[in-house]
Amino acid sequence: MAKNVSLNLFLPMLLLCAGVQSDVTFTFENLCSDTLWRASNPSIGDLEPDLPRDTYEIFNMDDHYSGSIWVRTGCSTNASNYFSCETGDCGNGIMECAGLNPSFPITQLNFVVNNPIVSYEVSLKHGQNMLVRIKPNGGTLVDGSGPCPMVDCNKELSSVCPLDLIAGNKNDQYVGCNSPCDGYKDPKYCCNGNGCQPDEISVKYKGLCPFAHTYPGDNQPPIYQCKGADSYDITFCPAL
Repeated sequence: MAKNVSLNLFLPMLLLCAGVQSDVTFTFENLCSDTLWRASNPSIGDLEPDLPRDTYEIFNMDDHYSGSIWVRTGCSTNASNYFSCETGDCGNGIMECAGLNPSFPITQLNFVVNNPIVSYEVSLKHGQNMLVRIKPNGGTLVDGSGPCPMVDCNKELSSVCPLDLIAGNKNDQYVGCNSPCDGYKDPKYCCNGNGCQPDEISVKYKGLCPFAHTYPGDNQPPIYQCKGADSYDITFCPAL
């Protein structure tokens, strides 16, 4: 199937940047079977957040940004015109999140953009609702250790997710897996005490997604700092 190529986010970002064009380019590709809806906090000015299946979009980021991007799944509008989603919902009833906090679980993509340096990570610290990959095109690590690596989480946590951390929709279908910190509110899992060590659940998550951070104190792999990449490809439901 031919992919839809959309530039519908490009012009809004130029307007938000007051005519100053950024050199930090993100691309979003949805290889999932259903439409996804982007969200972010702080807002990245995503005025058209829906990303239909087999769609590839180009997005110019601001030169300075620090925050999280995620996708919402299973979204719909009810008879009262209230917009809501099965995962990642922002609770405001409209399609645009406007920098609000989401309902968990979500797969977080955390970025710090300080052009020309971009830091990036895939985080499961608030669970998982989506398979994802971040792939810099070109660039080198700021510490000089080599090229900017790809990071991803491309396996479902459903096989290791404890039953009481499973997130289901109104039809009791699996839609994601919560983190133990969010699910249990226990300092053992939230690193509120002295030190911060992996727990038995986060270890299982890490076994499936070794390039993602799985608990609040997780720093392996490190959060990469990349300089000089041509773009950052963000793929949802990437091929193996």
